Amino acid sequence: MATPLVLTSSFSSILHSSKNSPHNHNDGSLPLRSSSISGLIFLKSISERKQNCQFLSNSHSKRALFSRKIVVRTSVEDSETTSEPLVGEDSASFDFQEQKISSWVYFTVILGVVLFVLNVAWIDNSTGFGKSYIDSISRLSDSHEVVMFSLTLIFAIVHSGLASFRDTGEKLIGERAFRVLFAGISLPLVVSTVVYFINHRYDGLQLWQLQDVPGLHQLVWISSFISFFFLYPSTFNLLEVAAVDKPKLHLWETGIIRITRHPQMVGQVIWCLAHTIWIGNSVAVAASIGLIGHHLFGVWNGDRRLALRYGEEFEIVKSRTSVVPFAAILDGRQKLPKDFYKEFFRLPYLAITAMTLGAYFAHPLMQAGSFRLHW
Repeated sequence: MATPLVLTSSFSSILHSSKNSPHNHNDGSLPLRSSSISGLIFLKSISERKQNCQFLSNSHSKRALFSRKIVVRTSVEDSETTSEPLVGEDSASFDFQEQKISSWVYFTVILGVVLFVLNVAWIDNSTGFGKSYIDSISRLSDSHEVVMFSLTLIFAIVHSGLASFRDTGEKLIGERAFRVLFAGISLPLVVSTVVYFINHRYDGLQLWQLQDVPGLHQLVWISSFISFFFLYPSTFNLLEVAAVDKPKLHLWETGIIRITRHPQMVGQVIWCLAHTIWIGNSVAVAASIGLIGHHLFGVWNGDRRLALRYGEEFEIVKSRTSVVPFAAILDGRQKLPKDFYKEFFRLPYLAITAMTLGAYFAHPLMQAGSFRLHW
């Protein structure tokens, strides 16, 4: 397949005409000597270059670079392909040279402190408030489905509410302090919801039983594995999660974002469908309805927040991406670079792989730990 030849030339504010030509002597002037002609041409060339450079500089400041483009094709089957420049951020990029050992030491210390405080203040039944919280919600109804849905709804309201309040909160107390507040409230609620689901996932009304279907376990495992690559884009920068680096509201554009603009929603839907099919009872359905509903709201709320923060830049990214996976790729709005697969061969995705495999093999430990809490 032939490669098109692209010739470009910058616009110039100089208008050329035959009247300005040094070889035109119809104005009655005497012919110029060759040395004078060469000098004028040289000075004119410098003037044009300065004006062109000034024009390009002004254009660059406005994020617009205008140029004439001539495409020469050697075959009628050839087509022009233009790689669109990134407006958002390159997701999952990780440069070892930019990392500081002290930052990761702080991260490890902060993680240890958070887990210790979470255990003492919430998880440990002798000192924490976790069991009291579960007991208070359980008094609302004897139905495990109602309690499961209520726990999910409370977490969704708090989590989305704090996310919506983020801009105002960061202005009041700062980015790092707001992240600590956000995590300090959200983590206990999500732990309670997960523990209750593990302990009561088989207590509901059995709606179907498909666990003996050949190949279903493998399908559920593969689906759950894939879902984690969508669920946790926050691992693109763990230092921000722990507030070691100043937290930011990112406008990602590469990697998993090329597939869907809202990977967490897609990952949650995949996970919920896989586990609901496998468990097949009313508690799993109640949990899935709550979680999927929360993330569908997050699609609208997330776009709203990004539009407020980034304005026209977000609208450009939005036009290139889709909520439904692969939709923007299939309809041509998302133009994949030839080496797009390299965007997934990065450390954060390797970390997701390790965490997903670790979570799968840790299932027995997670279940045993949840049962001991009697929530």
